[in-house]
Amino acid sequence: MRHPEPHRTEPHRTEPHRRPADLEIKDAQIIFRGVWEGLLEEFGEQELRFPKELILLGGAPGAGKGTQTRFIMDLRGLTCEPIVVSSLLNTPQAEKIKAQGGMVGDREVIGIVFRELLSPEYRDGAILDGFPRTTVQVECLKLLINKMNELWRKHHETSLARQFRKPTIHVVILFVEEKVSIDRQLIRGREIEAYNREVEDTGIGEKKELRPTDLDVEAARRRYQVFKEQTWEALTSLKEHFFYHYINAQGPIREVEQNILREMQYQSSLELDPLTYDLLRHVPLSSEILVHARQELVHRLDGYAIDDPERFRSVLEFIQEKLMPIVKRHAITGLAMINTETHLLDDHEAVAMLIDIFSERGYHAAVDIHRIEVPETFDLQSGKIRCRVKKVYRIQIRFPGSEIRRG
Repeated sequence: MRHPEPHRTEPHRTEPHRRPADLEIKDAQIIFRGVWEGLLEEFGEQELRFPKELILLGGAPGAGKGTQTRFIMDLRGLTCEPIVVSSLLNTPQAEKIKAQGGMVGDREVIGIVFRELLSPEYRDGAILDGFPRTTVQVECLKLLINKMNELWRKHHETSLARQFRKPTIHVVILFVEEKVSIDRQLIRGREIEAYNREVEDTGIGEKKELRPTDLDVEAARRRYQVFKEQTWEALTSLKEHFFYHYINAQGPIREVEQNILREMQYQSSLELDPLTYDLLRHVPLSSEILVHARQELVHRLDGYAIDDPERFRSVLEFIQEKLMPIVKRHAITGLAMINTETHLLDDHEAVAMLIDIFSERGYHAAVDIHRIEVPETFDLQSGKIRCRVKKVYRIQIRFPGSEIRRG
């Protein structure tokens, strides 16, 4: 008789401890995969053309994103209107969450934003205002940029290379302290209230959106705290991956603009396609050739005086006797255009001396050679005209002109 085997108790297995960040990253991968596969199915890979340049504009409530957007657009040469994520999320449920100072779910945000970025008007570049705001959105963004780089590498040497360029990502953070943020939110609320009352009274214009957080101190404070607790951490994590610009936005508008200008000046090595940059990098920057320009000018002038004094004196005499009387007559305009047929300038070294002498004296001189055919003989029988070539040197001399006040 066969006895049943004794019951065996399986050892207790504990699930590995998973941090919230691990769960968020997994959620991001699931969300991104679903969104990306949906875009592939709807548009096809060859139409997944995202912006070449993407500026992620974030900041505390009241930091001035709306105020500074136009300045950033002009600075970066962008013409399309910014993508304001809060305006894209207009579902009733989203509106209710926003009215309470909360944030709309990541899945909905990712789907709407990525689809919007495919609009043809954003191909060269776009400003994305209010994204990303959470860790999940950050991870989805990184996954998107990875895909964009994959497409660039795949099509880099094909006929589609111009459609799939290497993306340039800038993160621009406008930051203000809590008190400044609350004060600006409430000021904005009062201004919008006054404006909307005027629209009601006159019937002219359209009312502006008035957020509940713009009317209540505690709601404004909660909105700032949401930014600090959720968005701030997400945004600062981007500095490890993209060009990161932290802007102090607490001062006057002009001061903030200067802060932005210093942070976002053009850098070809960071923005051009690597192949393009490699082709251009051998041409020196203007700033590089200016570094020792003064010392080199002094060295050349001393060399003229020591090694070739006769020719140097001839050029100086020509300048003093022939050119300066004309230059002086143009003191108000700051521009003298002089034509001369002097054979002195047939010598290239003399031309170099002339330009250097004017440079040392604070002028900007340029010399062009124009060859003019002048009729010399005419053969009555054949009708042929024989010409000689006359060389005319056109000297342009620029300098700061004199301001004349009239009236």
